[in-house]
Amino acid sequence: IDGEIIIEPKKPVVMFGDIAVAVPPGAFLQATEAAEQAMADIVGRHLARAKKVADLFAGCGSFALRLAAKSEVHAVEGDAAALSALDRAFRFASGLKRVTCERRDLFRRPLTFKELNAFDGVVFDPPRAGAEDQSKQIARSDVPLVAAVSCNPVTLARDLRILIDGGYALKSVTPIDQFVWSPHVEAVALLEKPKRRR
Repeated sequence: IDGEIIIEPKKPVVMFGDIAVAVPPGAFLQATEAAEQAMADIVGRHLARAKKVADLFAGCGSFALRLAAKSEVHAVEGDAAALSALDRAFRFASGLKRVTCERRDLFRRPLTFKELNAFDGVVFDPPRAGAEDQSKQIARSDVPLVAAVSCNPVTLARDLRILIDGGYALKSVTPIDQFVWSPHVEAVALLEKPKRRR
């Protein structure tokens, strides 16, 4: 009730790929497992060449833990309980590259373009409000591969415009119809920025 556990005979666990995550009360999860897997597959294929990935608005790790099979991942999330679940799942998993976790409110303090330049891939999956300020920093960065995930086409379009104006090329947008019998849609946009000539 209101985030307080009254009785819990068994901790709820979800699987992100092969990794078990004990989710905290009130944690954000996608509406369907199939849609979440489809989004993870699209993002994973796009970021497959990236050695170091920043997962922004990482939640409990639905992207971070899968990406860590091939890449080092820095997961950034404002919700302490979600981030703790991600970190705990990583520590009990085997066969993953390094995952670091940072608690940070990306609406108030987005990763700067200088911080982002340490990565060669970024995925961000913000709430419905989108990631306007964070997109401005990504647009200024030299990160070559970006995956933007959104449940709001209006804020996604705004954020993509910022990225495109910053030099990114939009490669694809894939709608994911996981909200059956509703007008809502999830979307995964993939972008690339060519290397600057010196």
